[in-house]
Amino acid sequence: MQDMQWSCLEFGSLSGELLYAVLQLRTAVFVIEQNCAYQDMDGYDQAAVHVTGHLDGKLVCYARLLPPGSKYAGANIGRVITAMKFRGGGYGRQLMSVAIKYCHQHFSGDAITLSAQQQLEDFYLSMGFVTVSEPYMEDGIPHIEMLMNWPG
Repeated sequence: MQDMQWSCLEFGSLSGELLYAVLQLRTAVFVIEQNCAYQDMDGYDQAAVHVTGHLDGKLVCYARLLPPGSKYAGANIGRVITAMKFRGGGYGRQLMSVAIKYCHQHFSGDAITLSAQQQLEDFYLSMGFVTVSEPYMEDGIPHIEMLMNWPG
């Protein structure tokens, strides 16, 4: 596995080129690959901290971190993506570990919340999250709410 170059940037620190790459990756996965027409640019990006993972200068992993109170009572990790050709190599697990670490560094609160696609429940359970809701439909895809309590 190649070494991923991780960064964590506030919206105002994203270059135009990086923002374009983020939106392109989000569209490729959530709109085209998952065949789901939805409003990706939902007004939360400006308040978010953006975790990016690059290999050889190319964006291959991304997650959006929202502060407590913006969407949920606690911090939120969302828009979790690993580009299709890089899946299965452990990069998604690295991305979540980095995202959790950055949540702890940037935000305070009681928990981290995910609105996870139900098909990924076992993955998030293995990362320390617990399921706290029944399945619900979001943009035509079954989701579940999951929490990770803040340590200590």
